[in-house]
Amino acid sequence: MMRSQDKPPRPAGEVLALIPARSGSKSVPGKNLRRLLGKPLLAYSIEHALRCPLIDRVIVTTDTQEIAEVARAYGAEAPFLRPAEISTDHSLDVEFHHHALEWLQEHEGYRPRFVVNLRPTHPVRRAETIARAIETFAAAIEADSLRSVRPADQSPFKMWRIDERGYAVPAATLKGSTEPYNMPRQLLPLVYWQDCYVDITRPEVVFEQKSTSGRRILPFLIEEECVDIDYEDELLAAERLLARLSVEGPQKRPLPTKYPR
Repeated sequence: MMRSQDKPPRPAGEVLALIPARSGSKSVPGKNLRRLLGKPLLAYSIEHALRCPLIDRVIVTTDTQEIAEVARAYGAEAPFLRPAEISTDHSLDVEFHHHALEWLQEHEGYRPRFVVNLRPTHPVRRAETIARAIETFAAAIEADSLRSVRPADQSPFKMWRIDERGYAVPAATLKGSTEPYNMPRQLLPLVYWQDCYVDITRPEVVFEQKSTSGRRILPFLIEEECVDIDYEDELLAAERLLARLSVEGPQKRPLPTKYPR
């Protein structure tokens, strides 16, 4: 887990922030334009990117003119619309990355060195943390991508699937233990949850491996309070957190070294 105190050099070449904001959320209709403390949700991620000194361009990839106009109003570019077929609930990140990079290369001859994926469902971020993620990735020349993570609240070794016969089957196995689900939680290895705070990839990984993560994924530990909005009640939680942090300032979240009893 990288948390080096040394500051890697700034990456050469341009860094593109790509903000995906499609229109079709079913769990929270119109999610990307819903207002938090008077601003559309999308605006927060645009502001995070614009405040980061290592990001050179901020582009919103969306499937509607309405979202594109809001993106431009808050300072981002929206030079194209994303096709409907890659803007569904089942569309993959690699699809909108590929479309955006291909469009920019064909229409502008532009190809960034890194692509920073900032999902608009995260209205609480620090530009300094995004910059640190970019610096960390720039120093890891063999990594295909960087993915932000935080300690998971639950252990996958205590989780189950139900097979076609109706029996419970462990969801995860642990080397050296035949029954990890019967072990004390404190003895199980700590695992990490991908929290969607920031992801970074290289265009060549998108084009050549047809992936945004590739084979060598660099973990980037997030220690800050934040919220990822998937459901209606999380909008309210995000608004409360934004209001509190505007008064108190950023807070670090204590990191566990093992699972609690």
